[in-house]
Amino acid sequence: MMEDIPEREARAYETPNGDTIFITQRDGMYYAYQNVCPHLQVELEFLENQFLDRDQEYIECSTHGALFLVETGECISGPCLGQSLEKVEISVHSDGGIYLIND
Repeated sequence: MMEDIPEREARAYETPNGDTIFITQRDGMYYAYQNVCPHLQVELEFLENQFLDRDQEYIECSTHGALFLVETGECISGPCLGQSLEKVEISVHSDGGIYLIND
């Protein structure tokens, strides 16, 4: 639900197929990505739901400090520079729900 994800925060969710994704909000828009760093294929957060850097500007990998743009998932700093997080397609509904869009 939208109210579970405050502005400039992120929350992890398990998908029906067992993958872990996270959803973050920026300026009223919601962005979802697989919880996997493209560098070493490790989970991004060390502590639960801690996907953003200290200033809550970028998505941060806790393993090597790589920084990713919230809006695109592109790595702008760190060992995976130029690579991107795997985007997850979502739909935000007027009922407040956030739903996965199946391929």
